[in-house]
Amino acid sequence: MPANQPATPSPNGRERLDWPRAQSFLARERAMYAARNPRSAALAAQADAHLLFGVPLHWMRDWGTPFPLQVAHASGAHVVDEDGHTLVDFCLGDTGAMFGHSPLPVQLALQQQATRGFTTMLSTEDASVVAKALSERFRLPYWQFALSATDANRYIVRWIRAATGRKKLLVFNGCYHGTIEDVFVDLVDGQAVQRDSLLGQVHNLLEHTVVIEFNDLPALEAALQAGDVACVLAEPAMTNIGMVLPSPGYWLAAQALIRQQGALLVMDETHTISTGAGGYCQVHGLEPDALVLGKPVGGGVPCAVYGMSAELARRAVHAKADAPPGHSGIGTTLTGNMLSMAAMRATLTEVMTPAAYAHMLPLAHQLAEGIRHILAERQLPWCVTELGARVEFQFCSAPPHNGSEAGARLDAELEHLIHLGLLNRGVLITPFHNMMLVCPQTTVADVDRLLAALASVLDDVVLQTT
Repeated sequence: MPANQPATPSPNGRERLDWPRAQSFLARERAMYAARNPRSAALAAQADAHLLFGVPLHWMRDWGTPFPLQVAHASGAHVVDEDGHTLVDFCLGDTGAMFGHSPLPVQLALQQQATRGFTTMLSTEDASVVAKALSERFRLPYWQFALSATDANRYIVRWIRAATGRKKLLVFNGCYHGTIEDVFVDLVDGQAVQRDSLLGQVHNLLEHTVVIEFNDLPALEAALQAGDVACVLAEPAMTNIGMVLPSPGYWLAAQALIRQQGALLVMDETHTISTGAGGYCQVHGLEPDALVLGKPVGGGVPCAVYGMSAELARRAVHAKADAPPGHSGIGTTLTGNMLSMAAMRATLTEVMTPAAYAHMLPLAHQLAEGIRHILAERQLPWCVTELGARVEFQFCSAPPHNGSEAGARLDAELEHLIHLGLLNRGVLITPFHNMMLVCPQTTVADVDRLLAALASVLDDVVLQTT
């Protein structure tokens, strides 16, 4: 973190921060974290001996803490760490536990299924119940399963390439669809480039991936005119580079352009399911050809789903029938396993309900309004964006219009400072940016605790006004 306050105004409001105080604050918070979490420190040191980067997944080092926090258990809207601190959780496994940690119906379904088998590579009653529930909820008639949204995205893109005979995929700059390699392409100064951070990639992704800016209809029209794009893979609203909402009327016009050029539209609703029980598409009247939903659909148990229209399903079945015998490259032996199907059935029928959203949505709006008030009081030129039960504050005065604008406002140093301060005050938010989720078990008291913690952190780093 810079030792001195920037001399000129910055686009993310850094000129409102007292950098010498912020540096002292960060040092105190790091010392406080170490003093509060001796058992986490000991367990982290023990893990270093055999875990690469000291954690099961290297992303777990991205919280900005001196050492990884170790969790003892999680329930509802709360996490208890190994040192006995109860933390209000607004990260919720970065959406994996969007409906709360260990929802009781999912607990009971897993306990019951555990006595009946884990996996057989055969179908069950749960599979037909889940498929029917998905069809009714998302208005797409045919469904298949996967173990993660990454795999579901990979599989639906393969089905569509096979069904259309086209090879190219179109994505938006700054998108995130898990770790499907095809999407790791960015726009840099208007030119498509393969992302440098993609480890071990040996094939040229630019041959079959087209990337444009979100909300840019002329760019979409131009990219589709060659007639070689199989599908557009998108989130209805971008959520991973900082939230970017679609401009009014964007998707209705985009759908028309996509259909005119014979391409298909795939909506990845893994994060935008926060909008409502039927996802963003149902709330806003969109009609994708295919839809993907990952981690929340099983209450956090590894699983994902992808659905398709009747016409796409017909073409996919035809493509499979015409293909030579052998492995299709789609699916694994654990796809649709009995545990995942039981978890999805319980989640869809008893957890992801309209009643749950009726609690989550107004409370998330209350959280957003509270953050707006805190920022205004401290004259911080930051905006707050809402997407149903998902809320994010961003280091810019107006919501970004595309991935480039959103990416330019990210500030890892500032995020780490805020996140560590919140964690030491008993609150978790998503580590990669400033996203918060409200779940069915979140209370007004939980929201008030986050607001008080955020105000306290900002008061320690913002320049005082007279």
